[in-house]
Amino acid sequence: MFETHFDATYAWLGVALVSVATAGVAATLPASPPPDASGVAHTIDSVADGAHPATAEHGLAANRIRLTDGSVTLGGAGGTTRSALHAPRITPVLEARHGTSERSDLRRVLEGVPPDAVFDTPRDLAAAAERARSADHEWRPAPDRITVRRVHYGGVHVTLVG
Repeated sequence: MFETHFDATYAWLGVALVSVATAGVAATLPASPPPDASGVAHTIDSVADGAHPATAEHGLAANRIRLTDGSVTLGGAGGTTRSALHAPRITPVLEARHGTSERSDLRRVLEGVPPDAVFDTPRDLAAAAERARSADHEWRPAPDRITVRRVHYGGVHVTLVG
């Protein structure tokens, strides 16, 4: 009645090993999912590929962001993800660490001010956008929402992202 069955011991050892292995795998899983860089890239591409002026927003669940004219990279607690942009070149307008008036002019246009109210000529808008695209694309703190705006001023078409 109180004897131990030989095969029951092996069953208990097997269950114990599976439990330890399961706990180890669960402990290595990230606490949150990685940021959605492909969703942000899709939003940017859908606005930038259009023929008409447009604006869109996309919520971010990331701590940091890096935008270039060909990709978007997001970093957060769940890891870092990168997605390529297939649309024509974009103009990053993220908050600068050392703000310049030029960047704030592009920021004003991104926030809805017509480009002809901010820039004297379409050439001035094109030059400011080119300088923003050629600036150092380092990691910046991510906003809660990213705004994408395609504007036309004369013959200049620019897609601002920030």
